[in-house]
Amino acid sequence: METQSYANHRQTVTPFHRVLLPILLLTVIGSVVNLYQSWGDHERLYNASLLVVLSIAILALALFGRVFALKAQDRAIRAEESLRHFVLTGKLPDPRLTIRQIIALRFAPDGEFVPLCQKAASESLTPAAIKQAVKQWRPDTYRV
Repeated sequence: METQSYANHRQTVTPFHRVLLPILLLTVIGSVVNLYQSWGDHERLYNASLLVVLSIAILALALFGRVFALKAQDRAIRAEESLRHFVLTGKLPDPRLTIRQIIALRFAPDGEFVPLCQKAASESLTPAAIKQAVKQWRPDTYRV
């Protein structure tokens, strides 16, 4: 496996991102087209409407499932990085740090972590700027 860096740290889950989501999106589009074609036919209208509602619900379910999982991972990362900051400094991280900044800071090794935390809080660095400021990348292959 290639060493993780800023250039390749984003992960794509092929079955989800490149198979399931396009299928669901095409299903929504197809059901809307079917509803449009059924508009004048009262015998098909109910079934076509039901297909639209169900396909949108399934797409929303897939997206919400993804968002909820990422939120849980974000909370775990915040707890881990807060503990790491406390172990390294004896203090909690700066409360000005946003969750997105903390998530980006997880790639910094211990030697760069505390100064980068201070810089991120004082200069309101974006997550991308924080990741680019990391000199010795600390890989995180668990978050998807």
